[in-house]
Amino acid sequence: MKKTVLVSGGAGFIGSHVTVELIEAGYEVVVADNFSNCDRTCFEGVKKITGRDDIPFEEMDFCDAEAVDKLFGKYHIDAVIHFAAFKAVGESVAKPLMYYKNNLLSFMNVLEAAQKHGGCNVLFSSSATVYGEPKSVPVTEDTPRQPAMSPYGNTKTMCEDILQDTVKASDGLIKGILLRYFNPIGAHPSALIGELPRGVPNNLVPFITQTAIGKRECLSIFGNDYPTPDGTCQRDYIDIVDLAKAHVFAVTRMIEGKMKEPCEVFNVGTGRPVSVLELVNAFEKVNNLKLNYKFAARRPGDVTAIWADPTKANTEMGWKATRTVEETLKAAWAWEKHIAGK
Repeated sequence: MKKTVLVSGGAGFIGSHVTVELIEAGYEVVVADNFSNCDRTCFEGVKKITGRDDIPFEEMDFCDAEAVDKLFGKYHIDAVIHFAAFKAVGESVAKPLMYYKNNLLSFMNVLEAAQKHGGCNVLFSSSATVYGEPKSVPVTEDTPRQPAMSPYGNTKTMCEDILQDTVKASDGLIKGILLRYFNPIGAHPSALIGELPRGVPNNLVPFITQTAIGKRECLSIFGNDYPTPDGTCQRDYIDIVDLAKAHVFAVTRMIEGKMKEPCEVFNVGTGRPVSVLELVNAFEKVNNLKLNYKFAARRPGDVTAIWADPTKANTEMGWKATRTVEETLKAAWAWEKHIAGK
């Protein structure tokens, strides 16, 4: 019998790509979303890619405890991947209570329902933001977490603690994996799903593609005086499909009982630092375009350089990032043209 995975926030950027990979790996998937961060575009794209018109979908808010309880009663859920959270750093600074309420309550409702309905494997979508400005790079899973730079980052740290404490107290009912993502970029090679920011993008690559297509006049690169080879920040940019596949490896690890601890942590990155300027130059080269960009003042809260040591994920889970930055940036541009109807 096929195992069923609930993907909360499954109509968004990461959730839609994970849903595709889960279905292609033979899992049944229930997608739930309230469309606060996205519209139906990517969910419709998932149906086209997978050839599945019958993917169960529940439009709901995970802050509604009763709705979450009903969801767990309606389906036999073997694992849940939790994405349903607000994710804009700047907005979280302006509206901290909104972020704490939504991001913590939604996750606690999932854990409470999972316990009530007989236990579950829980995969939490965490972030490299928990490492703050690390004292040395690359970071491993044992690198100390730093105080968060924003309420958004703080909710990731707090949800990590909530899951670890719940697992500890659950008598084996709840098992957990924390996946700490680095910088997901790109789009599905089909160009049917990708990153679809509402309003002003929070991430670099949509800014690049929107500038390239003419939606934005100029791309600002924040800071060119960092102590890095070219003066711009260095990040670990991971292809969204590689990232999505990591979730399949993690879910399978939980369901097949291969975990070494009741709650495990994995960095999900490439292990290769790429600077902001290198990424911009690579986009221009691979897509044969010239971008209008300028250097601007540093942004408060930006870390100078951070990238993963993905050894643990490579050896323990058997997962490895394989797509090149060039492939990723080609896919991102194809997606931008697709949504522009070009």
